[in-house]
Parts: sequence; structure tokens; C-alpha cells
Amino acid sequence: MTSMPVGGMTPADGTVKPADLLVRNAKVFTGDPRRPEAQAVAVHGGNIVALGDDRAVAPYVGTETRVVDALGRRVLPGLNDSHLHVIRGGLNYVLELRWDGVPSLAQALAMLREQAGRTPAGQWIRVVGGWTADQFAERRMPTVSELNAAAPDTPVFVLHLYQSALMNRAAVRAAGFTRDTPDPRGGQIVRGRDGEPTGVLLAAPSALILYSTLAKAPVLGEDDRRTSTRHFLRELNRFGLTSAIDAAGGFQNFPDNYRTVIDLARTGELSLRIAYHLFPQTAGQEIADLTRWIDTVSPADGDEWLRLRGAGENLTWAAADFENFSEPRPELGDYEAEFEKAVRLLMENGWGFRLHATYDETIRRDLAVFEKLAADGLFPAGNCWLFDHAETVSDASLDRIAALGGAVSVQNRMSFQGRAFVERYGADVAARTPPVRRMLGTGITVAAGTDATRVSSYNPWVALHWLVTGRTVGDLLLYPPANRLSREKALELYTVGGARLTGEEHLKGILREGYFGDLTVLSDDYFTVTDEDIPHIESVLTVVGGRIVYAAAEYEGLDETLPALRPEWSPVARFGGYHATPKPSGARQADLIAEAVAESERHRQWRVARRFIPEQQSMPLDPCFDL
Repeated sequence: MTSMPVGGMTPADGTVKPADLLVRNAKVFTGDPRRPEAQAVAVHGGNIVALGDDRAVAPYVGTETRVVDALGRRVLPGLNDSHLHVIRGGLNYVLELRWDGVPSLAQALAMLREQAGRTPAGQWIRVVGGWTADQFAERRMPTVSELNAAAPDTPVFVLHLYQSALMNRAAVRAAGFTRDTPDPRGGQIVRGRDGEPTGVLLAAPSALILYSTLAKAPVLGEDDRRTSTRHFLRELNRFGLTSAIDAAGGFQNFPDNYRTVIDLARTGELSLRIAYHLFPQTAGQEIADLTRWIDTVSPADGDEWLRLRGAGENLTWAAADFENFSEPRPELGDYEAEFEKAVRLLMENGWGFRLHATYDETIRRDLAVFEKLAADGLFPAGNCWLFDHAETVSDASLDRIAALGGAVSVQNRMSFQGRAFVERYGADVAARTPPVRRMLGTGITVAAGTDATRVSSYNPWVALHWLVTGRTVGDLLLYPPANRLSREKALELYTVGGARLTGEEHLKGILREGYFGDLTVLSDDYFTVTDEDIPHIESVLTVVGGRIVYAAAEYEGLDETLPALRPEWSPVARFGGYHATPKPSGARQADLIAEAVAESERHRQWRVARRFIPEQQSMPLDPCFDL
């Protein structure tokens, strides 16, 4: 089947070139102020050639045109994550057990237990980001004892945000940790009374201890990296993503770790447009790395599918503040001299850059360097530069960013770390962390993303839910209405905002003739579903440049064939990626009550096993469940 069966459309008369793809019978939100709505979209040669009703697009129907009936569904411009570690995520995707969206710790541990039976000797089970204890019904993390029970012999590494990691006994051995292993700078190996590692690693406050330990696990060969990356891109397409900006990061060396996406771009196998950055990997060598890159590659190298955009999100390691909100804000040493050299080098050579900066204290120091360079005419300039994250940026700093021609990319890290932030700094401070509405009020470009995959989930609808409702994944209300966005404005940050950061706002971000044919047909209407249903939205059809790169529901089978997922024991082969949970609704009430009763019975059995209550005693958690 090449298209949905459709009536009411007849072939064109040949006066225009027929479209390759036509989506009709849709509620199209274009994002274009000139024409905000349409019912049909026609794409030819990768670009939109017509929008409107059936009459407007009928001339573009040819005998080879693939016509898709949207069945009245909502169609949006393709989403663009402005800060996603897509390259690194793709290299590891098939090796990871994803707890993204899993509703209970009991289910998460059951997945872990089953995966332990499938994982061959020598391999690790890794749960790497995308979840928080607040999402679980139990509202807690697993214990090391539970990891040991679920996987007695298979190494297990569980990363929790930027805060900590849990390892079972087998993983402690595989990582080579002993009582004599020293704590790395900025991290802690928690030890028991006997001095032996317990299996708990703490970012105190640097997450490098977490990532360097994870780096000890086996990696994929090049062929499997290609397969892993293609499946990860398909998973992103599942949520309507058609573009992403890769913010680089630690343990992502250039060019070695970029080779997979470069090869996929060369063979036309990317299903997501990627703009990427280069990140110096070794403290003390940053200027040498930047100089070497400037001499060998150039921003804008590439094409519409894969293009270099500049340096970052670190320029010098000493200038990076760590964002573990369970720990106090780190006090950075003197870094301005080397930082100034790096920024000057980039600006004088026409390179844009992005900077990881969580706290206003760091942002103010960075801005002082930029203002010094502005005296030499380097700011503002034509090359794009921006701050990433900026959770506690002040109003004064935002005005300075605007004056220097900068931008901001915000991520929904507070969706996952909001409770920890409130506990440390208070609800009043959290209410403007980050101050998204104030950012927009300055007129600077603001784009949205996730910072996936090692902290937040890559699901963009979780991020959109956060922007619209101001709530965490655990339903903690962080923001008053004054710091929340309308659905339309939040979507703009996820479409037009990202396009502006890469200088492509004339090519994508809205649906208009001449723009890329990048769009998504949604499972549910983003503009009408209840707030709590926003995170449950998925795409049923994702189109990039006129290619159907993801198809589900009535359209299953219309997308491109992927290579078989390898290795066969991959957690993704058994559990998939993001765990799609049922939408909350009245129809779900009976199921929710049944789940609560089951949780009550498990709790009773736990207490009986520990002799807190007699075997025969009923112990309902609530009178409603005393059935």
C-alpha cells in the first residue's frame, strides 16, 4: 500500500509538476501568520508547493502522487529540539533500557529483571536518563539491594538525573571499584562501614564520575552503531521530530563519534535533520582543539540534512557550572583568561557558539567577557551565539544578552529536577526558573528542547507540557500563570525557535510554499486535549522533506524499512523506547482503582513478611479499598 484510499481527488491536468506527497482532510496549523490554517499540504522535491483546501491542491495530484487522508487529524510543522544529544544518543540507543514514561518502580524493576535474563555475559544493563523517581507511583528510587535481586550476575548501571548512579555488585566489580579506589574530583564513591563501595555514586557536584563510569561499559561496533542510530532517529520521528540541534558533550569526540551520522547523511539514510556542534574534550587543550577545527572545517559545512553550526556547549571546561540541584551551586575558579581566548578565536573566525550555563552567577561572568570583546567590535556580530539552560538567569542578564545579540535555548530539566530545586532554593525562586516569559519579553530568540538523553526524556510533548502547565512529571506545580506559555507560543519555541538558532527560519519552522516539507500528523489534537493529555501525544505520520519517515495507526507500513534491530538481546528489541502510558480519562478510573488495590495488597504482603502485622490482618491504605 502506497497511500490511504481517498475519494474526491482527481489527477491534475499537467499544468504543474505533480506532488510527490499530498496530505489532505487535515486540520493544518501552519504557524504562518499569513495563512494560519489549511486543510491540505502538497510536497514536491522535498519542499511544500501548495497549501489550502482540496481545490487549491488538486492541480498537484498526479498518477504517482502519494495521497494520504489525515482523517481530520491535527497537522503541525515538524518539531525541532534545539538541544538534544542526538549523536551520542544514537550510538548507544539499542544498548539502553529506557525507563522514560514507566509509571511505577515495580514495573521498572520487572523490566530490569527480565532484561537480566536476556543480556549475555560481558554486557551491562544500562538505564541512562529520561526518568525520575517522581514519575513512579512509589515516589522513590530503586535500592542497590533491589538491583542485586533483579540481576545477581549481570552488571547494572542506573543513572538518575545529574545527581547519582546506582550499581549492583556485578557492576561495581566490572567497573573496577574497590575500597582503595580514590574519589574523583567533584564526585563521591559512597562506601559502607567496611570501606567497600556500596554501589552508589554521587555527583558532588560534577557528573563526570557518573559518565566516566558509564564509559567503562562495552560499546557497539560501527555497523551496529549505524543500526542503533537509525532506530533512535525513528524513535524521535515517532514524536513528530523532524529536526534537532546536537549540543555535543563529553565523551563525544570529533570526528570519530560523528562518523556514523556523516556516513548516514552521505547515503541519504538520515530521517532527522541535524545541526551539530564541536565540544573540546580535554581540559587544557581547548584552544588547541578549537584552532585545529577552525583550520579544517567551517560552520555551514554540510547540507540541509547535516550541518556544522559552531562550537560548544563547553568552550573551556573551567567555565562550566554543574546542574545537580541536589547539591549547592558550584563555586567556579578563575577561568576568564582562557575563556576570553576561546571566544575571541571563534568570533574572529566567524564561528558561532553555545554555552552551558545553569546559574546567573556564571552568566554574569561570561557576559563581562563578551562586553570586553564588544569594545573590539566582536559583539554583536552576525554569527549566532547563545546560552543553554539559563535556569536562574536574572532580568539584568537577559537585557545584557539582548544588547549583545545573543539567544537562549531552554530545556525542561525542571520537569525532572523541579522538586530538588524547590527543596534547596524554595518555591518562590523556582517560580521563575527559568523565566521563559521574561526571556521572550526582551525580544531575544528563545528556543526549546530537552537536553536528552542522559537527564530529561527525548519526548518533546513532555517538554511542551512543562512550558504550558508549569508542572513537573510528578505533577508538582512550579510556575504561576505569569511564567507559563500558551500552547501556540510553546509550539513556536519548538519549531520557529530552533530554526532561528540555525539561521534556517526561511526554510523551516512553519508550513509555507517553498519551505521544507517537514510535518507531523498527530494522534491527538495538541490544541484541544486536556493539559494532562499533552505528554501522551505521539505522531501517527511524520514527514521530512516529503519522505514518510514514521507511520503508525492507519498508516502503518507507509514508512521506510529499517534494518533489523541488533543485537538481538537489545532492551529496545523487547521493550521499545519511550513507554507509552494510557491517557488519563474517566474511562481509566476503574483501571486506576484496580492498580491502587493491587498496590495496597503488595504493601500488606510486605508488612506481613516483616512481621509488622499478622498474616490474616487486612491493611487497606484507604477505606475505599477495603473490599
